[in-house]
Amino acid sequence: MTVDRLIHVFAGCFILLSLALGIAGSPLYVSPWWLGFTAFVGANLLQFGFSKVCPMGWMLKKLGVPEKA
Repeated sequence: MTVDRLIHVFAGCFILLSLALGIAGSPLYVSPWWLGFTAFVGANLLQFGFSKVCPMGWMLKKLGVPEKA
């Protein structure tokens, strides 16, 4: 898997998990503060769209994940 694909996978998993932990009707509910993590991931995706700078991408590259297939 490439860096770009893994970024999308991680972002999707983080968003779904934080929604499950932050919405009161969820069986996994912990606290509404988890919705802040959802906002954080969304803000990072938004800034990446404009700047092409992604901290998760840097970490994945340092771990040896290939950029292109």
